[in-house]
Amino acid sequence: MHFDLNVKQEYRRSEGEGNPAVDMSQAMDDLGVTGDLLDHETVRQLDETGFVILPKFLPSHQVQALRARLTELLVAEGERAGTEVNREPGTMRVSDLVNKGQIFETCFTHPLLLAGVRHVLGEFKLSSLSSRLPLAHEGNQPLHADWRGGAPQPGDYQVFNSLWLLDDFRNDNGATRVVPGSHLWGHAPANAMADPTAPHPAEKLILAPAGSLVMFNGHLWHGGTRNRSGGPRQALHAYFTHRSNAQQLDQATFARPETLAHLSLAARFILDV
Repeated sequence: MHFDLNVKQEYRRSEGEGNPAVDMSQAMDDLGVTGDLLDHETVRQLDETGFVILPKFLPSHQVQALRARLTELLVAEGERAGTEVNREPGTMRVSDLVNKGQIFETCFTHPLLLAGVRHVLGEFKLSSLSSRLPLAHEGNQPLHADWRGGAPQPGDYQVFNSLWLLDDFRNDNGATRVVPGSHLWGHAPANAMADPTAPHPAEKLILAPAGSLVMFNGHLWHGGTRNRSGGPRQALHAYFTHRSNAQQLDQATFARPETLAHLSLAARFILDV
Protein backbone atom coordinates (compact mmCIF):
# COMPACT_ATOMS: atom_id res chain seq x y z
CA MET A 1 0.00 0.00 0.00
CA HIS A 2 1.20 3.49 -0.80
CA PHE A 3 -0.25 5.84 1.70
CA ASP A 4 0.69 9.28 2.97
CA LEU A 5 0.79 12.45 0.95
CA ASN A 6 4.46 12.34 1.91
CA VAL A 7 4.69 16.08 2.25
CA LYS A 8 5.45 17.29 5.73
CA GLN A 9 3.14 19.93 7.06
CA GLU A 10 3.07 22.01 10.18
CA TYR A 11 0.74 20.86 12.90
CA ARG A 12 -2.54 22.10 11.44
CA ARG A 13 -4.36 23.08 14.59
CA SER A 14 -4.29 26.75 15.53
CA GLU A 15 -3.47 27.70 19.09
CA GLY A 16 -6.39 27.06 21.38
CA GLU A 17 -7.93 24.26 19.33
CA GLY A 18 -7.94 20.64 20.47
CA ASN A 19 -7.14 19.73 24.05
CA PRO A 20 -4.01 21.51 25.31
CA ALA A 21 -3.96 19.31 28.42
CA VAL A 22 -3.08 16.23 26.38
CA ASP A 23 0.30 15.71 24.74
CA MET A 24 2.05 12.57 23.54
CA SER A 25 3.43 11.63 26.94
CA GLN A 26 0.06 12.10 28.64
CA ALA A 27 -1.76 10.18 25.90
CA MET A 28 0.67 7.28 26.23
CA ASP A 29 0.24 7.22 30.01
CA ASP A 30 -3.55 7.32 29.73
CA LEU A 31 -3.58 4.47 27.20
CA GLY A 32 -1.29 2.28 29.30
CA VAL A 33 1.79 2.53 27.10
CA THR A 34 4.70 1.86 29.42
CA GLY A 35 8.40 1.38 28.78
CA ASP A 36 8.36 -2.32 29.63
CA LEU A 37 5.76 -3.44 27.06
CA LEU A 38 8.32 -4.18 24.35
CA ASP A 39 10.76 -6.93 25.25
CA HIS A 40 14.33 -6.93 23.99
CA GLU A 41 13.62 -9.35 21.12
CA THR A 42 10.68 -7.32 19.83
CA VAL A 43 12.79 -4.15 19.84
CA ARG A 44 15.65 -5.97 18.11
CA GLN A 45 13.38 -7.24 15.35
CA LEU A 46 11.80 -3.84 14.76
CA ASP A 47 15.22 -2.21 14.59
CA GLU A 48 17.10 -4.84 12.58
CA THR A 49 14.62 -6.75 10.42
CA GLY A 50 11.95 -4.03 10.39
CA PHE A 51 9.02 -6.22 11.42
CA VAL A 52 7.79 -8.50 14.16
CA ILE A 53 5.04 -11.16 14.18
CA LEU A 54 3.01 -11.65 17.36
CA PRO A 55 1.06 -14.90 16.81
CA LYS A 56 -2.56 -15.19 17.99
CA PHE A 57 -2.53 -11.73 19.51
CA LEU A 58 -6.35 -11.51 19.47
CA PRO A 59 -8.70 -14.18 20.86
CA SER A 60 -10.77 -16.09 18.32
CA HIS A 61 -14.09 -14.55 19.41
CA GLN A 62 -12.72 -11.05 18.70
CA VAL A 63 -11.40 -12.14 15.31
CA GLN A 64 -14.81 -13.57 14.44
CA ALA A 65 -16.55 -10.37 15.54
CA LEU A 66 -14.23 -8.21 13.43
CA ARG A 67 -14.77 -10.48 10.44
CA ALA A 68 -18.54 -10.29 10.85
CA ARG A 69 -18.55 -6.51 11.08
CA LEU A 70 -16.44 -6.17 7.94
CA THR A 71 -18.80 -8.49 6.07
CA GLU A 72 -21.72 -6.26 7.10
CA LEU A 73 -19.88 -3.18 5.89
CA LEU A 74 -18.91 -4.71 2.55
CA VAL A 75 -22.54 -5.64 1.90
CA ALA A 76 -23.91 -2.29 3.06
CA GLU A 77 -21.40 -0.15 1.18
CA GLY A 78 -21.23 -2.15 -2.03
CA GLU A 79 -19.43 -0.20 -4.76
CA ARG A 80 -18.71 2.62 -2.31
CA ALA A 81 -16.56 0.41 -0.09
CA GLY A 82 -13.06 1.78 0.34
CA THR A 83 -13.67 5.00 -1.56
CA GLU A 84 -12.79 7.26 1.38
CA VAL A 85 -9.16 6.38 0.66
CA ASN A 86 -8.71 4.30 -2.46
CA ARG A 87 -9.99 1.36 -4.46
CA GLU A 88 -7.54 -1.35 -5.46
CA PRO A 89 -8.41 -3.60 -8.42
CA GLY A 90 -8.67 -7.25 -7.44
CA THR A 91 -9.37 -6.55 -3.78
CA MET A 92 -12.24 -5.68 -1.47
CA ARG A 93 -11.48 -2.80 0.89
CA VAL A 94 -13.26 -0.94 3.64
CA SER A 95 -11.88 2.41 4.80
CA ASP A 96 -12.56 4.94 7.59
CA LEU A 97 -13.03 2.12 10.08
CA VAL A 98 -12.53 4.50 13.01
CA ASN A 99 -16.10 5.66 12.38
CA LYS A 100 -17.64 2.26 11.63
CA GLY A 101 -17.79 0.56 14.99
CA GLN A 102 -16.21 0.64 18.43
CA ILE A 103 -14.99 -2.89 17.73
CA PHE A 104 -12.15 -1.38 15.65
CA GLU A 105 -10.88 0.89 18.43
CA THR A 106 -8.39 -1.64 19.76
CA CYS A 107 -6.56 -1.48 16.41
CA PHE A 108 -5.40 2.08 17.07
CA THR A 109 -5.31 2.18 20.88
CA HIS A 110 -3.79 -1.14 21.97
CA PRO A 111 -0.88 -0.28 24.28
CA LEU A 112 1.60 -2.79 22.87
CA LEU A 113 1.00 -1.62 19.32
CA LEU A 114 1.38 2.01 20.36
CA ALA A 115 4.60 1.15 22.17
CA GLY A 116 5.95 -0.22 18.90
CA VAL A 117 4.82 2.85 16.96
CA ARG A 118 6.39 5.20 19.48
CA HIS A 119 9.65 3.25 19.44
CA VAL A 120 9.95 3.76 15.67
CA LEU A 121 8.33 7.17 15.11
CA GLY A 122 8.45 9.05 18.42
CA GLU A 123 5.63 11.59 17.98
CA PHE A 124 2.88 10.03 15.87
CA LYS A 125 -0.80 9.89 14.94
CA LEU A 126 -3.06 7.47 13.11
CA SER A 127 -3.02 8.03 9.38
CA SER A 128 -5.76 5.55 8.39
CA LEU A 129 -7.53 2.37 9.45
CA SER A 130 -8.78 0.09 6.69
CA SER A 131 -9.18 -3.53 5.62
CA ARG A 132 -7.95 -5.44 2.59
CA LEU A 133 -9.19 -8.73 1.12
CA PRO A 134 -7.60 -9.99 -2.13
CA LEU A 135 -9.96 -11.81 -4.46
CA ALA A 136 -9.24 -15.20 -6.02
CA HIS A 137 -6.14 -15.08 -8.25
CA GLU A 138 -5.73 -11.36 -7.53
CA GLY A 139 -3.95 -9.14 -5.02
CA ASN A 140 -0.35 -9.25 -6.24
CA GLN A 141 1.44 -5.98 -5.44
CA PRO A 142 4.87 -4.67 -6.37
CA LEU A 143 7.31 -4.43 -3.52
CA HIS A 144 6.98 -0.94 -2.08
CA ALA A 145 7.48 1.19 0.99
CA ASP A 146 4.62 3.22 2.47
CA TRP A 147 6.44 6.53 2.10
CA ARG A 148 7.03 8.29 -1.20
CA GLY A 149 9.06 11.17 0.13
CA GLY A 150 12.42 9.43 -0.23
CA ALA A 151 14.16 6.86 1.94
CA PRO A 152 15.06 8.38 5.31
CA GLN A 153 18.09 7.59 7.36
CA PRO A 154 17.60 5.23 10.33
CA GLY A 155 16.13 7.17 13.22
CA ASP A 156 14.24 9.57 10.97
CA TYR A 157 11.38 7.27 10.05
CA GLN A 158 8.05 8.73 8.96
CA VAL A 159 5.57 5.83 8.82
CA PHE A 160 4.67 2.65 10.67
CA ASN A 161 2.19 -0.02 9.65
CA SER A 162 0.45 -2.96 11.27
CA LEU A 163 -1.52 -5.96 10.06
CA TRP A 164 -4.26 -7.49 12.19
CA LEU A 165 -4.76 -10.92 10.61
CA LEU A 166 -8.40 -12.02 10.44
CA ASP A 167 -7.59 -15.17 8.47
CA ASP A 168 -4.59 -17.46 8.41
CA PHE A 169 -1.83 -16.09 6.19
CA ARG A 170 -0.66 -19.04 4.07
CA ASN A 171 1.78 -19.37 1.20
CA ASP A 172 -1.10 -19.79 -1.29
CA ASN A 173 -3.70 -17.21 -0.23
CA GLY A 174 -1.96 -13.87 -0.78
CA ALA A 175 0.17 -13.54 2.33
CA THR A 176 2.27 -10.38 2.55
CA ARG A 177 5.91 -10.65 1.53
CA VAL A 178 8.61 -8.55 3.19
CA VAL A 179 12.32 -8.00 2.59
CA PRO A 180 13.95 -8.11 6.04
CA GLY A 181 16.24 -5.18 6.80
CA SER A 182 15.23 -3.20 3.69
CA HIS A 183 14.10 -0.24 5.83
CA LEU A 184 17.81 0.37 6.47
CA TRP A 185 18.91 0.44 2.84
CA GLY A 186 18.13 4.06 2.04
CA HIS A 187 16.38 3.48 -1.30
CA ALA A 188 13.01 2.35 -2.62
CA PRO A 189 12.31 -0.90 -4.51
CA ALA A 190 11.44 0.98 -7.70
CA ASN A 191 14.93 2.49 -7.70
CA ALA A 192 16.69 -0.82 -7.13
CA MET A 193 14.68 -3.45 -9.02
CA ALA A 194 13.95 -3.70 -12.72
CA ASP A 195 10.57 -5.22 -11.84
CA PRO A 196 9.29 -4.67 -8.27
CA THR A 197 6.50 -7.20 -8.93
CA ALA A 198 9.11 -9.94 -9.34
CA PRO A 199 10.34 -12.04 -6.41
CA HIS A 200 13.23 -10.61 -4.42
CA PRO A 201 15.99 -13.05 -3.45
CA ALA A 202 15.78 -12.00 0.22
CA GLU A 203 12.01 -11.81 0.58
CA LYS A 204 10.07 -13.74 3.23
CA LEU A 205 6.37 -14.52 3.43
CA ILE A 206 4.51 -13.57 6.58
CA LEU A 207 2.88 -16.86 7.52
CA ALA A 208 0.83 -16.70 10.70
CA PRO A 209 -2.55 -17.76 12.09
CA ALA A 210 -5.66 -15.62 12.29
CA GLY A 211 -5.55 -13.29 15.28
CA SER A 212 -1.87 -12.49 14.85
CA LEU A 213 -0.54 -8.94 14.87
CA VAL A 214 2.29 -7.91 12.56
CA MET A 215 4.02 -4.62 13.34
CA PHE A 216 6.45 -3.18 10.81
CA ASN A 217 8.43 -0.11 9.90
CA GLY A 218 6.54 1.50 7.01
CA HIS A 219 9.81 1.94 5.09
CA LEU A 220 10.24 -1.84 4.94
CA TRP A 221 9.83 -3.23 1.43
CA HIS A 222 6.63 -5.26 1.35
CA GLY A 223 3.66 -6.21 -0.80
CA GLY A 224 0.70 -8.53 -1.03
CA THR A 225 1.06 -11.70 -3.10
CA ARG A 226 -1.44 -13.36 -5.42
CA ASN A 227 -4.28 -15.24 -3.76
CA ARG A 228 -3.73 -18.44 -5.71
CA SER A 229 -6.06 -20.56 -3.57
CA GLY A 230 -8.99 -18.17 -3.68
CA GLY A 231 -9.46 -18.70 0.06
CA PRO A 232 -10.11 -15.87 2.51
CA ARG A 233 -7.19 -13.68 3.50
CA GLN A 234 -8.49 -10.58 5.23
CA ALA A 235 -6.49 -8.15 7.35
CA LEU A 236 -6.91 -4.79 9.01
CA HIS A 237 -4.26 -2.14 8.41
CA ALA A 238 -3.67 0.38 11.19
CA TYR A 239 -1.27 2.81 9.60
CA PHE A 240 0.51 5.57 11.51
CA THR A 241 2.58 8.57 10.50
CA HIS A 242 4.86 11.05 12.23
CA ARG A 243 2.80 13.76 13.84
CA SER A 244 4.17 16.46 11.52
CA ASN A 245 2.86 14.70 8.38
CA ALA A 246 -0.48 14.78 6.65
CA GLN A 247 -2.80 11.82 7.28
CA GLN A 248 -3.91 9.51 4.52
CA LEU A 249 -7.45 10.10 5.76
CA ASP A 250 -8.00 13.40 7.55
CA GLN A 251 -9.55 12.05 10.74
CA ALA A 252 -10.90 15.43 11.85
CA THR A 253 -12.82 15.87 8.60
CA PHE A 254 -14.37 12.41 8.75
CA ALA A 255 -14.96 12.19 12.52
CA ARG A 256 -18.60 11.52 13.41
CA PRO A 257 -20.18 12.92 16.58
CA GLU A 258 -21.08 9.43 17.80
CA THR A 259 -17.44 8.38 17.39
CA LEU A 260 -16.06 11.35 19.29
CA ALA A 261 -18.61 10.80 22.06
CA HIS A 262 -17.15 7.43 23.10
CA LEU A 263 -13.45 8.13 22.54
CA SER A 264 -11.18 9.15 25.38
CA LEU A 265 -9.14 12.33 25.08
CA ALA A 266 -6.04 10.16 24.68
CA ALA A 267 -7.61 8.22 21.79
CA ARG A 268 -8.66 11.48 20.17
CA PHE A 269 -5.08 12.68 20.46
CA ILE A 270 -3.93 9.58 18.55
CA LEU A 271 -6.43 10.47 15.83
CA ASP A 272 -5.50 14.18 15.94
CA VAL A 273 -9.13 15.23 16.39
